[in-house]
Amino acid sequence: VRWMMYWIIFALFMATETFTDLLISWFPFYYEVKMAFVIWLLSPYTRGASLLYRRFLHPTLARKEKDIDAFLTRARERGYDTMLRLGKRSLNLAATAAVQAATKSQGALAGRLRSFSMQDLRSLPEQD
Repeated sequence: VRWMMYWIIFALFMATETFTDLLISWFPFYYEVKMAFVIWLLSPYTRGASLLYRRFLHPTLARKEKDIDAFLTRARERGYDTMLRLGKRSLNLAATAAVQAATKSQGALAGRLRSFSMQDLRSLPEQD
């Protein structure tokens, strides 16, 4: 549980740091403070990640749990519908390509068969 809390908080930190780095990286000792913060999060003595998770993140997630579940349900349904639609479309394209290839090759096969004369066919050895 401790590591789960750490990685969740660290992931949020990294996501926000991507944007804030552009704005405040010019502050003196910015990188040192950032490194100290990560050590504070990770340290088993300070338990910074657990503190932040239990005090801020968990209450927020608990309040928004129904909204998050509804969003995930809608996303799953949309994903399922999208996969069905794309699957049907790809099967239709494959069937169309197969029919076109068969139509083109059928003409070539008929022309090839017409080129054989009966004498050519009689000269083939018979197999049982």
